[in-house]
Amino acid sequence: MSAEGSKRAIVAALLANGGIAIAKFTGFAITGSSSMLAEGVHSVADTSNQGLLLFGQKRASKDADQLHPFGYGRARYFYSFVVALVLFSLGSLFALYEGYQKIKHAGDHGLDSPIVAIVILLVAIALESYSFYTAQKESKPLKGNASWWSFIRNSRSPELPVVLLEDTGALIGLVLALGGVGLTMATGDAVWDGIGTVGIGVLLGLIAVVLMIEMKSLLIGEGATEAEEAALAQALPGDGVVRVIHMKTQYLGPEELLLAAKIAIAPGSDAAQVATAIDSAEARARAAVPHARLIYLEPDIDRASL
Repeated sequence: MSAEGSKRAIVAALLANGGIAIAKFTGFAITGSSSMLAEGVHSVADTSNQGLLLFGQKRASKDADQLHPFGYGRARYFYSFVVALVLFSLGSLFALYEGYQKIKHAGDHGLDSPIVAIVILLVAIALESYSFYTAQKESKPLKGNASWWSFIRNSRSPELPVVLLEDTGALIGLVLALGGVGLTMATGDAVWDGIGTVGIGVLLGLIAVVLMIEMKSLLIGEGATEAEEAALAQALPGDGVVRVIHMKTQYLGPEELLLAAKIAIAPGSDAAQVATAIDSAEARARAAVPHARLIYLEPDIDRASL
């Protein structure tokens, strides 16, 4: 469900951003607005990012091999990290440079046909809103009762938080561009267009940094959530398993959790009873947390009861 939902959100964002990028560059060619140019580059970056996310999902679906015995699930984390780098370099730095140049040379050239830019930005806001709605809709089953910020910070599925942050940044960026163009129209001073462009650059930089921090953490390897840890600790004991001595988890991919635990077996258990206890514990763990697909349990004698 997570992979399918994130794919729908990515495709919706890809189609929206592709159309928006063409419209923004057309608007820049007509008006000469640096805000439109920065937003056009922003949309190109977003479109490229959605392509990278889809490519990451395809790479992650490869079967495990001798070189990667645990599979390629973390490819989705890697390409999501690359997305953050693209957003920072191609989006943020370019917008900051363009904004600086526009402010520096604001008196050299104003805006031609600014109403065209206004119309294009309003259409872009409508399309981005649709993309944002799709990402939000697909994220709700995974988010549960948590806040959106908590979902972005704690989700082990990278694509939906990336698309949500991208779309949020795109919508705010469009409002900034609209404000810059509108104030330039009202005052006749093109410096406002430059200020709007710098605002877009700062916004994209902040979003990129947040994404880099979150994706780096996932790429290094994050364990189960607190709720999943508690569910596993409760599920393992029973049917010959007295208690959990210690347990470690790590996500190998968004839907694949590795569980390794040392479990205490009742004293006097024979080999058949130990094997049955382990099989039962694995079944209970998978029922409690379906993402726990790789489970390694080491039995030990419960010396506390001796």
